[in-house]
Amino acid sequence: METISLRQMRVDQTGTIVSIKAAGELGRRIRDMGLIPGKEIRIQGKAPLYDPVSLRIMGFTLMLRNNEADHIQVEV
Repeated sequence: METISLRQMRVDQTGTIVSIKAAGELGRRIRDMGLIPGKEIRIQGKAPLYDPVSLRIMGFTLMLRNNEADHIQVEV
């Protein structure tokens, strides 16, 4: 399986979170939103300029900026 950043995923692509590379306040904020290793996600859509990205995780929709999505490694 290939590991990429969440930002590189395509619309309707699914994957499993492998790791969170952010530290400090940003890392804690990302984890508090439920983005933790082992969780499956699906990219729902992207804004016209590709920022932000909309994803589904644990039955809810979440929007992330690209600078946040860059810190999340996903196995697709």
